[in-house]
Amino acid sequence: MSAQFPVARPRRLRRTPALRRMVAETRLAPADLILPMFVKEGIAEAQPVASMPGVYQHTRDSLRKAAHEAAEAGVGGIILFGVPAVKDGTGSAADDPDGIVQLALRDLASDLGDTTVIMTDLCLDEYTDHGHCGIVTGSGEIDNDATLERYASIAVAQADAGAAVVGPSGMMDGQVGVIRQALDQAGHTDTAILAYSVKYASAYYGPFREAAECAPRFGDRASHQQDPANADESIREVLLDLEEGADMVMVKPAGAYLDIVHRVRDTVDVPVAAYQVSGEYAMIEAAAAQGWIDRERTIMESLTSIRRAGADLILTYWATEAARRC
Repeated sequence: MSAQFPVARPRRLRRTPALRRMVAETRLAPADLILPMFVKEGIAEAQPVASMPGVYQHTRDSLRKAAHEAAEAGVGGIILFGVPAVKDGTGSAADDPDGIVQLALRDLASDLGDTTVIMTDLCLDEYTDHGHCGIVTGSGEIDNDATLERYASIAVAQADAGAAVVGPSGMMDGQVGVIRQALDQAGHTDTAILAYSVKYASAYYGPFREAAECAPRFGDRASHQQDPANADESIREVLLDLEEGADMVMVKPAGAYLDIVHRVRDTVDVPVAAYQVSGEYAMIEAAAAQGWIDRERTIMESLTSIRRAGADLILTYWATEAARRC
């Protein structure tokens, strides 16, 4: 750059809203946004999640209504989390053809067709009575390889019910490869995998565990989720998942890990997603409720920052609201 002040005046391009809009380097579109939704078995009406204002545990009927509103707003996708009426040690409701997520998938596939992408979280923590992401041994450890067998079965059940994309989130070694093989053998070669490749053992997940009723009964998830202190490990995880057949990769959480989002984006040539998690949502809503921040501006700024860091897709509980503003 050769020109200097007073010839060079960068403020010229910030002077009006129209100028700022014209030269914006980062843009959000409704199709960039994915809405996480919770569907619970055995409730008569939608239940508000206390720690996440505006988020609900849905009935099948209220889920259909909210999903239709999201699709109408143009959101790119919906990802389902299930809360069964009965939980057990192996999470048997997760791959039950008549389990709550499979029933909801059939509802949404019938209602929405291809107007939005219908996705599923693929894990066990919502379905197990101990709240962990896998099969627990007698000594309280997660049995990685036994858990993979369960994930394979769940993937097929979800694809059978209409999931276009499955999102394995348990951070078990080898999970993407086992799921890809199971889907292909069951004839679901077109079902895509959005791998939760980079999922940190984060304190930001607290409100989600209320919504999904999946807080661990003992211990924590540090043996399989990543250490927040590590960055290089994230690239290794991403590359392993791609070698195993992942179609897209995800970083979770988003806001506190924008450096990781950027590194992943620079490394891979597949779509990169970032999950703006429940704690990020709850903090903004709580501060806005106190009048400490401008809610709408903060929401859009937070989403723009994730997009600017390199995320192609953003999972956010504000997806429908934000899509109407894009």
